[in-house]
Amino acid sequence: MATEKATDGFSAEERAAMKARAAELRAEGKKGAKKADGLQQVLDAISNMAPADRDLAERVHVTVTGTAPDLTPKTWYGMPAYADAAGKVVVFFQEAGKFKARYSTLGFQDAANLDDGGLWPTAFALVEWSPEVEKKVTELVRAAIS
Repeated sequence: MATEKATDGFSAEERAAMKARAAELRAEGKKGAKKADGLQQVLDAISNMAPADRDLAERVHVTVTGTAPDLTPKTWYGMPAYADAAGKVVVFFQEAGKFKARYSTLGFQDAANLDDGGLWPTAFALVEWSPEVEKKVTELVRAAIS
């Protein structure tokens, strides 16, 4: 699923699908409502970002939720994050504007299975979205949840 096109945010169809999923989760009861609330908080956090950060965060959100549907969206220090069944954050997106940095960050926490010998990266600078970036993010998320 290449997403090289520039976006003005989520499409109307994407927004409708996410709202429908949130409603489904709420209908499942207390546990589902908590998941729905987390999803809504992530979508709200993304919508409040500056346009460049928002575009990246939206692509990260679509990629993470598509690659790892068992991870639960939630906010973590106000940032979009995705947690495992135990509630531990596996992957998160940190917008550049939040800390006046020159790049956004895709980060992984201890729950991610990225271990590779005595040294491995846990954060990646993210400045643009391309098919290559999407492929790498997909690979990282798959490894993180393996």
